[in-house]
Amino acid sequence: MTTPLRRQYLDIKRRYPHAILFFRLGDFYETFDGDAETVSRELEITLTSRPVSKGQRVPLAGIPHHALDSYLAKLIAKGYKVAICEQMEEPGKGKKIVHRQVVRVVTPGTLVEENLLASGANNYLAALAPPPVGSEAGASCGLAYVDVSTGEFACLQADAETIAAELQRLRPAELLLPPGASPPGGLTATLTPIAALDEETSLQRLVDHFAVGSLDGVGLGGQTLAAAAAGAIVVYLQDNQPAVLGHIVRVSCQQEGAFMALDSNTRRNLELFQPLYPDSLRDAAWSGAKHSQPQTLLSVLDCTKTALGARLLRRWLGQPLLDVAAIQERQRHVQFFFHSAVRRGQTMSLLARVPDLERLIARVSSAAATSPGATAPRDLVSLRRGLEVLPALKEALQAPGPGGEKDAVDDLIAGLHPCAEPAQLIAWAIADDALEGAVIRPGFSEDLDSLRSTARDARQVLAELERRERERTGIKSLKVGYNRVFGYYIEVSKANAKSVPSDYQRRQTLVGGERYTMPELREHEDRLLNAQERQQELAQSLLRQVCVQVAAHAPRVLETAAAVALVDVCCSLAEAAASHGYVRPTVDDGDEIVIQDGRHPVVERMLPAGAFVPNDAYLSNGEAQVVV
Repeated sequence: MTTPLRRQYLDIKRRYPHAILFFRLGDFYETFDGDAETVSRELEITLTSRPVSKGQRVPLAGIPHHALDSYLAKLIAKGYKVAICEQMEEPGKGKKIVHRQVVRVVTPGTLVEENLLASGANNYLAALAPPPVGSEAGASCGLAYVDVSTGEFACLQADAETIAAELQRLRPAELLLPPGASPPGGLTATLTPIAALDEETSLQRLVDHFAVGSLDGVGLGGQTLAAAAAGAIVVYLQDNQPAVLGHIVRVSCQQEGAFMALDSNTRRNLELFQPLYPDSLRDAAWSGAKHSQPQTLLSVLDCTKTALGARLLRRWLGQPLLDVAAIQERQRHVQFFFHSAVRRGQTMSLLARVPDLERLIARVSSAAATSPGATAPRDLVSLRRGLEVLPALKEALQAPGPGGEKDAVDDLIAGLHPCAEPAQLIAWAIADDALEGAVIRPGFSEDLDSLRSTARDARQVLAELERRERERTGIKSLKVGYNRVFGYYIEVSKANAKSVPSDYQRRQTLVGGERYTMPELREHEDRLLNAQERQQELAQSLLRQVCVQVAAHAPRVLETAAAVALVDVCCSLAEAAASHGYVRPTVDDGDEIVIQDGRHPVVERMLPAGAFVPNDAYLSNGEAQVVV
């Protein structure tokens, strides 16, 4: 007959057959059976065994709980999914077995951990919705994608070719595939089959999540396939990573034709994000080049100071606009910074102090929905410091200067909210050195301050007890100490054993002495340990309450983060233009392309100074449709 712990493990594992189950046992996450063999092989750790019944042992491999993130990164990079099963109560409280449950399933597309994500790029989870059975060739498909670390959630309904190009742009870390759907070639995403979900259920989950009455309420009226794909993502997150749903507050539907669709060959040849020939600098032809590494359009233009801006610039380059008015609006925003080096310098200096607001509020929201760990206080402090920069940033943008177009200023600051309330709450509640000592600031909670005072008083009493006992017994080396096994004790060397009073009770024998307790010491020990335990529990409860209250401001923080990203990208493009001597082109709806002294931004940066020769180009729908 197997042990209760083994039965608990098997019951939980049965619900997560496709994931490696990290089963919390004290200070370790343990894996068993086939999972243990996989973990031992992939992480190169020792495979041992554990008895589960009389005469039966099973494979066992474990990792320290504090090293979880580093091991997770390796498993996720190899395409595995990991279910994190935590102890939901403290052991040793009279229960036969500690209650455990899976708090999240880590998959490539549901990462929120800072050290598992690239700061300047999105990490997408995508879902496909195939056309209905019996549809004609070329029928529309649905695509939805979400970055759970930032809250970005969008979808598209278009023909298969457009969907394939969009997937190439997104390069999702994980792609959900319902029955009947097949991915386009060239994708490196982890493919996750999902059960068939009827359209009605999928759409209902979507409208329930956003608390609207119909698809029209989220702007998806008539886009049933796009909505079905979005609903599949909501269902998947509810099953695997429900904690992130709190900060996914809106979904946008891309309009087909709003952006230029770039296939993979075009992206590669334009060298948007990756050089065409990464090793080309080794050739003699590149002798004397400016840069030791191959350049891309992104690397030439990227002067951003925030992770928010870096991700937005990458999206802009991957989705060129087709609407002339929208292009001209972006040009006005860039020009606002281009005409003032002082404004650019001040703005970039302030932006450098803004952390990744999107991912910080995402992690705080996740902590609010689960159990705030060691990173929650640090994330809260970083978030507060970032929010405190916003008033100065807004003031710098509104300051008079050359090129101060009022419309551009109004656009740039429209979503730049002060977010004073969450910043003030964090400043009041969370200590700046939260990870070095007490997380909750003194004065935030009277109950917590009282428990801290009780704990301090008890420690002072113990110090006074040690002084008194030394005087009473005449043993100058007597000391009061503590360990986790025996609690508080009075330690006396063997040389002084004859001087031990009769009210001392032996607790532990050492090589060089004895450890004792006494009624007064036990009384103070109970008082101190009880105060410490209640203090820890209350501090954790308060921390979670702060996370919940801050998470309630997620929509406003996300809107502010988007405004910061816009400012950063426009300022970055202006800085690149000023540095490289770029000019503002005239963009209109005409049927001609006229380029005078055109320069290739990537090739120019690769060649020695002055080696690039500018070129003119003329194309038109009439007389010059093809040029050589």
